[in-house]
Amino acid sequence: THYARELIPVIREAKRRVNLPFVWNSGGYDGVDTIRKLDGLIDVYMPDLKYFSDELAKKYSSAPDYREHAESAILEMFRQVGKPVFDQNGIIKKGVIVRHLLLPKHIEESKEIIKYLYDTYNDDIFISIMNQYTPMPQVADHSILKNKVTDNEYDDLVDYAVDIGVENGFVQEGETAMESFIPPFNNEGV
Repeated sequence: THYARELIPVIREAKRRVNLPFVWNSGGYDGVDTIRKLDGLIDVYMPDLKYFSDELAKKYSSAPDYREHAESAILEMFRQVGKPVFDQNGIIKKGVIVRHLLLPKHIEESKEIIKYLYDTYNDDIFISIMNQYTPMPQVADHSILKNKVTDNEYDDLVDYAVDIGVENGFVQEGETAMESFIPPFNNEGV
């Protein structure tokens, strides 16, 4: 999102040339003014909703106002694109897919996020419940973040989503919490 100003003219030109849905992938910590500038350019928004509590957002991301920004941004995204629309092949053409990464030992926080999203949008958005949190060496001494999400934690969250009525959602299966899924961030091969 921090490149939005530079990307807007590029997206406009690309939309003139190709007939494909444009997807905006976001960490969720977006200014509503920035998202408004994308109105009519983006077909599918894919923001994260990482935290429900300001305390956790401050502790893990130094962003105590994360939830306020993310909720406002997601509301604006939904205002722009509305309910999901799919083509005849099941490919999304318009809509919002909110991703939530379950953190180890934070199941109640995640349940609050799922409940908020479902209470606010019902099945007018998709919720992607992710389990691939991967502890990195720099958190090896952290009492919570050094752990992977357990199968029981993830199953509990997915069961909760189903129990409250979520139908439009994505879940992950198999072993996804592996360092092989993380890019090296060393500018090689880019």
